[in-house]
Amino acid sequence: MKDNKLGLWLLTALVVGNMVGSGIFMLPQSLAKAASPGGVLLAWLVTGAGVLMLSLVFGNLSLRKPELNGGVQMYAQALFSKGSRSGVMSGYVVSWGYWIANVTGNVAVLTTFIGYLSTFFPIMTSSAKLFMIGSLTVKVGGFITLIISTIVLWVINAIILRGIERTGQINFVATATKVIGFLIFICFTLFAFQKTNLFPLVQPRISDSGAHLGLFGQVNNAAVTTLWAFVGIESAVMFSKRARKIADIKKATVLGLVISLVIYVGITMLVMGSLTQTELINANKPLVDALQKVVGHNISYVMAIFDLMSLTGTTIGWIFLSAEAPYQAAKQGLFPPIFRKENKNGVPSASLIITNAFSQVFLFLTISDTLSNAYNFVVLVATLAYLVPYAATALYQVKLVLSGDTYKNGKGRVADGIISVLATVYSIYVIIAGTSNMKTFLLGIALYAVGIILFPLLMKLHIKESVNAGHKAA
Repeated sequence: MKDNKLGLWLLTALVVGNMVGSGIFMLPQSLAKAASPGGVLLAWLVTGAGVLMLSLVFGNLSLRKPELNGGVQMYAQALFSKGSRSGVMSGYVVSWGYWIANVTGNVAVLTTFIGYLSTFFPIMTSSAKLFMIGSLTVKVGGFITLIISTIVLWVINAIILRGIERTGQINFVATATKVIGFLIFICFTLFAFQKTNLFPLVQPRISDSGAHLGLFGQVNNAAVTTLWAFVGIESAVMFSKRARKIADIKKATVLGLVISLVIYVGITMLVMGSLTQTELINANKPLVDALQKVVGHNISYVMAIFDLMSLTGTTIGWIFLSAEAPYQAAKQGLFPPIFRKENKNGVPSASLIITNAFSQVFLFLTISDTLSNAYNFVVLVATLAYLVPYAATALYQVKLVLSGDTYKNGKGRVADGIISVLATVYSIYVIIAGTSNMKTFLLGIALYAVGIILFPLLMKLHIKESVNAGHKAA
């Protein structure tokens, strides 16, 4: 009899599949815009160390507080007294931010999928004017991208509704396909690698505000982009209630990080060495473009097929995660009760459909821009939204260390304290670096403000449900 649970390798596949997804396929282009090769290398160093601290925090908490198995919002709620309004508010704000991050993240993943699909259908990148909506110009490529993205989104919605274990198996196969595709890519691009494309290591870059960026400024500029590569590190924690063994959560988190880090740094450097900086900055599908320089169009089509297959797994895993977050929050009274509804296969169907409906809205917002610009925009919004839940999780680990909770014999307390402080500092650093642009800062404030405005309504729904439950019990 099937237990509908996820084992170590399926959990690891979800972590790797969610992290090594749209990031690896568009990251070289995004980083080339943000920083010169020297800045990129330093950003990888900082981000790798910071995310390692975060992964250890997630892993430690899964073992020390196994009862908090409903997602990152439970750590934020536990920062305050049980049942307090501050705790509920904190848990809700983190749930909201995490959900918004997932909704926009879905759009980034779908945008990447379409970017690689354009290898076979170049019209999808056409900048020809189709029609006008007021002052908004809708281009042929943008409109076709919207239609296909919409179809992909709702087909995956139907796949996930068929069951959790089947979804995990599909994601596992897609992740395996991804690794095979990367091995093919590495074998061929090694011959195209030219170190002259990486030099000089420090080159001029200009910020969105028009200011010239030095090396440190470029590292800050790339910090948000490199962190996006590791968003999904918490996937095993988000599915902890569906894990076969609690111990597998930490193993899957750390193992997934190591696998992903090796893939990211290796692939990024190969692409940067295969294309000139100018070519890379203007690329909509950098991995395929790099491969074309060695083997031409025919073999690059094979690579594009592998990329699309692996991106299918990433998209499934990401959308699956997006529905799980508000579902778990609703079970804790932090989201409206409708998000708790499941179908006969144990899938949070209402949460899935509502989440995808909001992703659909964000898809409309990308209709008038190029694929790379649309991708970079949603990545920035999503990554910054994720950082609030990450920082709250690290702070909760700090609280445990200071209070001594779960550290009866003191073993591991100092090490966990150092790790949690470094994870907190890293999260705050990236938030500051990412919101240095006023437009981004105001957008982030606006997204969280909407959630805070809706909080009183949620409390009314929760109270009403409690009263109705009391009447039924009587």
